[in-house]
Amino acid sequence: MEAIIDVVLPVFAIIASGWLCGRLGLLGDDASQALNGFVYFAALPALFFASMATVPLAETLNLPFILDYMGGVVALALLTWVIAGRLFPGKADQLGLQNMSALFSNTGYMGIPLLLTAFGPTGKLPAIIATVLNGAIVMAFYIAVVEFTQSDADHRLQVFRDALMGVVKSPLVLSAALGILWSGLGVPVPVFLAKFCEILGAAAPPAALFAMGLFMVGKSFRGDYREIGLLTAFKLLLHPLLAFAMLRLIPLEQGWADALIVLSALPTGSLVFVLSSRYGVYTQRSTGVIVGSTLVSVATLSLLFNLLGVR
Repeated sequence: MEAIIDVVLPVFAIIASGWLCGRLGLLGDDASQALNGFVYFAALPALFFASMATVPLAETLNLPFILDYMGGVVALALLTWVIAGRLFPGKADQLGLQNMSALFSNTGYMGIPLLLTAFGPTGKLPAIIATVLNGAIVMAFYIAVVEFTQSDADHRLQVFRDALMGVVKSPLVLSAALGILWSGLGVPVPVFLAKFCEILGAAAPPAALFAMGLFMVGKSFRGDYREIGLLTAFKLLLHPLLAFAMLRLIPLEQGWADALIVLSALPTGSLVFVLSSRYGVYTQRSTGVIVGSTLVSVATLSLLFNLLGVR
């Protein structure tokens, strides 16, 4: 419980700091957009490249774990599309980010420190693999959905090309792909480049959370409570249950199995807000899901750790 609070409370403190600065008008009206641009174009690409370039591919290619993790993500994506998409309909780009809000775990900022605390050094690798999967596959897919929906092209082939180019040009996808390629070459990252990415990438999580707090100033979530509540329940309850079901199909060693369930039970990551803010769609509700799921996860993760026998 203490470990969870130690990780979750700083998240809320950073969001609250952003909200307070925005409420007092200290940073100007465009601060949230500018800070989000810094996260999207500079800090997150550095973080993604460093995370993927410094982990040997042989370590990340745990196929049973990958299949279990992605199986739970895909199953939850389909269920969210069918249930939440019908209850709270919208355009495809809105539904895409609604979908992402229900399944995109905060594996980096919360997952790594929680698993290190709970399982020791062996807990870090599953969190890194999940972060790579989120960055290289899950995020790229939802960028493609939004790009496809927002394309101005008249013909389907051109729309597909525009969407593909939107994904290819994304600094997040590019940095992830370059990191994986670098890792595959087996070439050590130069010290100066590793330090640069480490320093710049470390700014991504707090900057994204601070920008979220700025965005929340003056916003009312009253009309979105039902949708936010449903997506939060999907993320914190349904996602780990689906991960458990995947373990019945593809068993893992106990340590990897426990890590899989914890990673699936994490709250929604702030990258969903970064993307929604970048594309100007679903920003308010994604913010509500991130904040709500992070708050409720104090209770759900504590219960999960007790069930797993982690003290």
